[in-house]
Amino acid sequence: MIPLVRAEVLKYVSTRTSWGLTLGMFLTGAGFAALFGGLIIYGDILDGIKLVDVVPELTLARIVYTAGIQFGYLLALIIGILSIGQEFRHKTISGTFLATPKRERVIGAKVVALVVIAAFSGLVHVIGVLIGGGILLATADLPIYPDPAQLTKTLLLMLLVLALWSLMGLGIGVLIPNQVAALSIAIAFAWILEPLAGFFLTFADWGDPIARVLPSQATAATLDVFTGTDAELTQALGGAADPLAWWLAALVLLAYAAVMATLGLVRTRSRDIT
Repeated sequence: MIPLVRAEVLKYVSTRTSWGLTLGMFLTGAGFAALFGGLIIYGDILDGIKLVDVVPELTLARIVYTAGIQFGYLLALIIGILSIGQEFRHKTISGTFLATPKRERVIGAKVVALVVIAAFSGLVHVIGVLIGGGILLATADLPIYPDPAQLTKTLLLMLLVLALWSLMGLGIGVLIPNQVAALSIAIAFAWILEPLAGFFLTFADWGDPIARVLPSQATAATLDVFTGTDAELTQALGGAADPLAWWLAALVLLAYAAVMATLGLVRTRSRDIT
């Protein structure tokens, strides 16, 4: 199994696209932490009330450091799709399955390799947010790393979130072997359709429980950004009034990743590869 995992990691790092996505992880982390952090710290988003005066320092740091997570998990989703989509596109999947006839071992190796790759990419993203957000907080004369234990927990949960989104991408890439179609559908769903659905569901009494378990809402809840902030202020900042507990939200994301990976395995075992 270890040689298979090593081969999958080598496939990824040997392409220029992989390094472009890694650079994208860094730039989105640093850029959006600085951009949205600047708007939050210096902007007037609460009708004349400065956010720095009403939000705990830990929550403020969490908001700044997680500002680019939507773009981060979108890139992680793309990494997952490309891990299998490129094999279908370039017809190397036949050679992969001829070398390893037990297809479940191939998918298992891709899952393990993706976790490793996503952890590395996530670490690059975290370094970016710490640089971009840290410089911003320092220039605003605010603590760069308040409550180290709790902030470290949030940053580690970012790595978990990115790994789980990459596994969702793997499942999508297997279910939709056309790489262009898989990328288009996944990006449209994750970036436009699903967030809009979650937004509109919150306006219905019956829709809020559904909205809380959608991937984007579960991601925000996993990061536990607004702990210690009252519900009214949380909603004003774009958070959910009654989010899932962080560990429960993480299990929801894990369930999505497990279902997508399992569907991918079933589909791969039954597909004719030519």
